[in-house]
Amino acid sequence: MRIVDIRVTTHPIASPIRNAYIDFSAMTCSLVAVVTDVIRDGRPVVGYGFNSNGRYSATGILKERILPRLTAADPASLIDDAAGNLDPFAIWDVMMANEKPGGHGERSVAVGVVDMAVWDAVAKIEEKPLATVLAERYGAGTPDEKVFVYAAGGYYYPGKDVSALQDELRSYRDRGYRVCKMKIGGAPLDEDIERIEAAIEVVGGGENLAVDVNGRFDLKTAIAYAEAIEPYGLFWYEEIGDPLDYGLQAAMAGIYPHPMATGENLFSMQDARNLIRYGGMRPDRDWLQFDCALSYGLVEYMRTMAMLREHGWSPRRCIPHGGHQLSLHIAAGLGLGGNESYPDVFRPFGGFGDDQTVADSMVDLSTLPGIGFEAKSDLIPLMHDLAR
Repeated sequence: MRIVDIRVTTHPIASPIRNAYIDFSAMTCSLVAVVTDVIRDGRPVVGYGFNSNGRYSATGILKERILPRLTAADPASLIDDAAGNLDPFAIWDVMMANEKPGGHGERSVAVGVVDMAVWDAVAKIEEKPLATVLAERYGAGTPDEKVFVYAAGGYYYPGKDVSALQDELRSYRDRGYRVCKMKIGGAPLDEDIERIEAAIEVVGGGENLAVDVNGRFDLKTAIAYAEAIEPYGLFWYEEIGDPLDYGLQAAMAGIYPHPMATGENLFSMQDARNLIRYGGMRPDRDWLQFDCALSYGLVEYMRTMAMLREHGWSPRRCIPHGGHQLSLHIAAGLGLGGNESYPDVFRPFGGFGDDQTVADSMVDLSTLPGIGFEAKSDLIPLMHDLAR
C-alpha cells in the first residue's frame, strides 16, 4: 500500500456576497486528490480534500512546501502497519517537518486540505463512512445517527432588502432548518436591528436565529450591539471582535448574558487554548467553532479536543465552521454539538450529499465509504477530473 500521486488545483468559489469585513468576489479554494494503489471496484482509491470558505487557496504553499515533503518521503513511513492503512498522523508529521512553531495561517490551510483527503482515503480503504471510523477508533464506538445543523446565510448582497432576506431564510426553513444564521455589522446598528427583527418574524423566535459579526467590532460597538440584541435571546452572538482579541471576548462575557460563539479563525490547538485560558468563554452556554479544514486538519483538531477536555469543556459545545461534509463526519464520530451548513452559498463545496435530508435542523448521515463526496452530484465531477 502506498500513495502514488497527489494532485492539486485551485478552484473559484467567487460570489457577490459580503459580510461585515470582506466580500467574496475573488474567493478561491484548493482542491487536492490523494491517489493510492489500493483498488476498490476496479479503480484506485482516491481521497479528496479542499479548504473552507473565507481563506483563499493555499495551492502555492502546497506545491512549494507541503507536497514535495510527502513525495520525497519513504512511502512505507506513511503507512500504519497495524491498521493496514494510511497513517494520518505520520503524514501530518511529514507535512510539518522543518516548520517553525507559530505563524498559523495559510500553511494551516494547506495542511488541512491534504489531511481531509487522507482521512477520506483512510475511510474508503476501510470501506466505512468516516464517522464510523472515527467513532470506532477515537469515540464512543458508534457515531451519532443524526447531527444538529443550522443554515448559514443572510449575507449582504447588492440591492438585497429586508424582504429578500426574509425570503432567503424562509427557503431554509422550508428545507428543514429550524435554526438560521445571518450577518450583521456591515450596516448601521438601526438597519441591522431592522434586519434582525425581520428575520425573527420568519424563524419563529430569537432562539432560532444566530448573528455573525465576522470579527468587525471594537469593544464600544460590541457593547452597543449587545445591549440592542439582548432582549431577543438569540441562539448566539458570533465572532464579535478580532479573533485574537481575547480581552474583548472576556469583557463581553461579563456583559452579554446569552450564548456567544467564536473560534473559526483560530488555526491551531495553541490559539484555541489561549481562547479558553483568556477569552472568558463559558462552557455552560458558549460555542466553539474551530474548523479542522482551516486549522491543520483532523489530526490537530483531535489535539484541540483533548485540550478542551482538560479544561472542562464538553465536545458537545463545538459546532465547527465551514459547512462541509468532513466536519459533519467529525461531529457524528466524535460527538460534537453540530455542524454549520451552507444550503445555497459556496457551491459546489458547501452543503451535504444529495441523499441527505434535514428535518428540525437535524441531518442524517451518508452511508458511503469515506466522507461521501460521491453523493454530491455538483462536486464529485470536479474531483474526478482532478484524479484522472
